This record gives sequence, C-alpha cells and structure tokens, in this order.
Amino acid sequence: MASPTDSLRDVLGELNRDSYISLLRKLIGESKYVQNNPPDLVPKEDLIARHVLDVLQPYSVTSGGGPLLVNHVSYIEGRGNLIIEYPGSVPGKITSFVGCHMDVVTANSSDWDFDPFSLTVDGDKLCGRGTTDCLGHVALVTELMRKLAETRPTLKSSVVAVFIANEENSSICGVGVDALVKEGLLDKLRDGPLFWIDTADKQPCIGTGGMIAWKLEAIGKLFHSGFPHKAINALEMASEAFKEIQVRFYRDFPAHPKEKEYGYAAPSTMKPTKWSYPEGGINQIPGECVIAGDIRLSPFYIPMNVVKKIKEYVDDINDNIEKLEMRGPVSKYILPDENLRGKIVMSFDEDMTSGVACDLKSRGFHVLCKATEQVVGCVKPYSLTGSLPLIRELQDEGYDVQISGYGVMATYHARNEYCLLSDMCEGYLVFVSIIAQLEEEE
Repeated sequence: MASPTDSLRDVLGELNRDSYISLLRKLIGESKYVQNNPPDLVPKEDLIARHVLDVLQPYSVTSGGGPLLVNHVSYIEGRGNLIIEYPGSVPGKITSFVGCHMDVVTANSSDWDFDPFSLTVDGDKLCGRGTTDCLGHVALVTELMRKLAETRPTLKSSVVAVFIANEENSSICGVGVDALVKEGLLDKLRDGPLFWIDTADKQPCIGTGGMIAWKLEAIGKLFHSGFPHKAINALEMASEAFKEIQVRFYRDFPAHPKEKEYGYAAPSTMKPTKWSYPEGGINQIPGECVIAGDIRLSPFYIPMNVVKKIKEYVDDINDNIEKLEMRGPVSKYILPDENLRGKIVMSFDEDMTSGVACDLKSRGFHVLCKATEQVVGCVKPYSLTGSLPLIRELQDEGYDVQISGYGVMATYHARNEYCLLSDMCEGYLVFVSIIAQLEEEE
C-alpha cells in the first residue's frame, strides 16, 4: 500500500525542466537590473516579481479562481516582496520556504566567459548571474507552488513561499524580510518549520557565521626617512598594534566547543583584508595608515561582546603605546621632546550580523535530513563561517529556521556563476518529501 509520501510524490511528480528553464531565462534576463550595490546600483525586485506573478497569478483565489493566496508587499516603490500561500485544511499547521531573494550581487561582463545577464544552457549547467544566488531558487520554489496549484492535493498543512527583496545589502532596512516580520506578515510561519532556501550543494547548512567589519587607523608623525628618529612610523605602529589585537582576540575568542558538534571548517577569525596610506615619496615615513578587515564569528559568540572587548584592547594599547613592540634601533611610538604619542583608532561597521546555529532537535531539521537522504542519497550537514544576513533575527523571533539550497557553493558571488539543473531537480523532490513527511504527522 502506497504511503502518503509516495502518493504526494505521484501527484506533484518531478520538476518540469522546460518550464523551469523558461522561467529562469526570464529571471536571469532581468539580473542586470536587480544588482544590489547602492548608491550606484539599486535593484528593482519587482522586475523579478512580475515574472513570478505571471506564473502564479492565474492560480490565485482573486484573479484566477485557483487556490493560491497571493500577496505582493512593497515598502519602497519597485522593490516588492511576494507571499504565496497554498492553504491547508488544519489551522496552525504550516510549512514555509523563505529566503529566495530577488536581488543579486554585481557582475562585470568583461570578466566573464559568457554574458552574465542572460541564461546560457550548457548541458546540465545553467549559467548566469543569479543562477545559484538566488534566482535559480526563486524559479524552483515558483515551480513548486505552480504544481501545487495545478494539482490541488488535499493537505493538512499550508505551504507558504516568501520571495524577498534586498538580501544582498542588509545595511538598508525596511525593504525585505525584516519589514515583513515587523509588520507581522510572517507571524504564522512560527507554527511550522521555516526552510531558508539560499545555500548550495544540496545538504543542510546547520551553522553560519556572524560578520563584523572593522577599520584600524594609526596616527603617527610624518617625517623624512633620513631622520627616522623624528618620525612615528604609522605603518609599523599599525602592523604591531593589529598583531597585538589579533593575539588577544584569539586568546579571548578561541574555537568554541560546540563548533565541533556543528562541523565548522574554521573557528572565529579576525583578519586584515585592506591596507591604505597617503601617497608620498619613497623617502617619507608616513604619519597615517589604515588597516581594514573583518571578523567572522561563530554563532556561539555575541558580536557586541566582541566589539566591547576589542575596544578595551585598543584603549590599553594606546595607554601603553611605548610598550608596543618596535622595529630597529630608532623606531618609536612616542616623541617625548615634542609631547607626541602615536595612537590607534578602531571603528566598526554598524551593519553587524550574527551567525546561526540551527536547532538540531527540531522536526524541521529531522524532516530536511530525511528528505535529503531519500533524494540525494546521503545527508552530510555542514557549517561555515560565511554569513547569511537576516536569519538570526528570525530565529531570535521564535522561528524554527532550517537552511538548505541547491546551487553550487563555489560559484557564490563569483564570476561565471552557474547552477546544475540536476541539482535543482533534486531540490524539488526534497521539497516534496518535506511536505509529505509533515503531512504524516498528527
């Protein structure tokens, strides 16, 4: 006798490849206009939403006499979000697929081997900006909702898809999922597992990292390099000061014991990534220098606590700048005869993100793992210190957030981005299995 899981799979079938590629071609054709890098590039996500609505609106309760509840929500003109619901019969039972965002990162056509802003089909490879991150997932979840609307299976659980604006630049608030949560439009998604569909490689992502961008400015004294005893070398001071800050950071924020449980490939790190100083002659000792970088933080540490601690390091280094390690017989960070002391100034980007550790005991995690094993053939949850904005806020608000995706990790934010059609086909079957498993629960 067929199980409900088998029956639902029979009804929903497999991903319609032709329909999927047709929709994805339209979405990638808009990708040039949804690049998110303000102030120069401000996306118009409604260009993507329009194509999704073209597919789903004919099945809406209001305009097509179908089962779908369609809500197009905008807080800024042209930058809408979509909430699509296939209603179930039991109040309070719900499964949601969220996180498919309708903006993309930038692409420089001259750096790519193909046009990033049109879909190139190369066998199993679907190439173009947004195929992995995240327009390929937008098309995938759209096809799932279309198939539900076409076949109209009787479900106890409502199935909700949320397509969001402004994921690639979370420094601008009040546009995407943050505004939807604030307005209470996603409140009922707390009643069931919420699957954030915006990662890759077909496995559950159980942990992400937080991110803190920082800038360290060293202020010394410029002087002719023939008289080094009259200068405070900002390059040397910045280098030594940052080394001391790093040593203290790794002492106070070592690998957390829970990182092993979650399988993190790397612990929390603090790294310089940029170095700048005023232009000058080779015979000038610079009086200013700036080092910038980021902190990638496992979710078991709180970003504001880290910032507070680093500010303490900076204050202590400035109070004892003369004790900072020096280089050479006349290198120094104070000039007593001139009553000058070198100093460092540390600042932090206000747009900090916190990492997420998914609940490994929740029903959402267990159904995702089982579905992945059934479809992909194995389940190997992983964690990374890369950052996914917005998710921790949902978790803190009481949502059972689980994370997965079906793009190719190596192409995230990279040139020559692509996804595999076969991976997306498996992703569709994972979604079907998730819905079916949750239907079997009382």
